[in-house]
Amino acid sequence: MPDLATLVLLIPSVLAALTVHEYAHGWVAYQLGDPTAKMMGRLTLNPLAHLDPIGTILLIVAFFGWAKPVPVNPLNFRNPRRDMIWVALAGPVSNVILAALIGFSLQPLIEYRIMEPFGPIYQMMTLAVFINLMLALFNLLPIPPLDGSKVIAGLIPVQYLGMWLNFERIGPMLLLGVIIVASVAHIPIFQSTIMPVADLLYTLFTGGAPMMN
Repeated sequence: MPDLATLVLLIPSVLAALTVHEYAHGWVAYQLGDPTAKMMGRLTLNPLAHLDPIGTILLIVAFFGWAKPVPVNPLNFRNPRRDMIWVALAGPVSNVILAALIGFSLQPLIEYRIMEPFGPIYQMMTLAVFINLMLALFNLLPIPPLDGSKVIAGLIPVQYLGMWLNFERIGPMLLLGVIIVASVAHIPIFQSTIMPVADLLYTLFTGGAPMMN
């Protein structure tokens, strides 16, 4: 569990990452013809509209998590399976873009002495890069109800779609079970799969800017 000082720096980053992620889902769905998110008040940058208590806590404590899913009605799309892929990818892609924008801005801010290296703003920015990357990569895992599973549902051959939809019904319990077992048994499942990619992208975006412990 992060200490109080780290929590103060983490919370804005977590709120921003979750909000951008869910807004991107809703915005792309709206562009593709589905107004459901807009009609239900979810096409907004207000963090309170998107927070899922468990997913938010996990993102703060373990650096992976999720928000309350934006409602989407695929029947409003011209091509439901294809368009759902774009909607699903929008969330993770938005987090990677946000991480890149924050990361690329770090070096000139330090170089021109606009920001103090290793100060609170510096630490908040490096944490924001890392949080956004972890949220994006975690959600790309092909386990329902994560975004990666919706990409699979759009790509899987039609003859296997029924089997996949059955798997989606147990997916959330399976995901929760994996998280609990990994935590109790101290098995670094996500750390060994997601973390190396997150570290690589973090280094690419920030130039290897160190994060304070």
